[in-house]
Formats: sequence, C-alpha cells, structure tokens
Amino acid sequence: MGYGMWGGCCSGIFGSFGGFGLVGSILSLVITVGLIIGIVWLVIWIVRRLSSNQKTYLSQSGLPDNMKSPLDILKVRYARGEITRDEYQDMLTDLK
Repeated sequence: MGYGMWGGCCSGIFGSFGGFGLVGSILSLVITVGLIIGIVWLVIWIVRRLSSNQKTYLSQSGLPDNMKSPLDILKVRYARGEITRDEYQDMLTDLK
C-alpha cells in the first residue's frame, strides 16, 4: 500500500478528492472556499435584514426622533383619526 507525498494513505497531490489528483485538490479547495464565502454572506444578509426590519418597525410611527414624547404621540394619533375626541381628552388629562 502506498503512502501519499505528505504521509498517510492516499493523501497528497495525487490521492485527494476521490483519486482525481491535482484537479480534485483544486476543485475541493474551490468548493470549500465557496461554501465559506456563502455562509459568511448569508449571515451578513440575515443580520442586515433583521436590523433593517427593526428600524422600519421603529420608524413606522411617522414621528421624527426629536418628537417622541407621549403628548406628541397622542397628538399625532388624534390627528390621524386613530382615537376619538373623548379618548383624546381622557388621555390628555391622564398625561398632564
């Protein structure tokens, strides 16, 4: 039984990747690097997707960043028609 160039049975340049030799070694390297790049890209894509969904959710209120007080939110909800005048007056007295 023969040993490969760097030890071990069937390893080295002429015995890797099912006996395809140097072409098999190069193919194996390309596939491995491709898988690693693909996994890294997928993780980055998922992280960006989740962070953009969170930013979209936080910005759906339509309020600028400097206008986030409860009173400002109440005024915007009343202006949009989400609450009635009576509900607005009740909430306004609760907030003051």
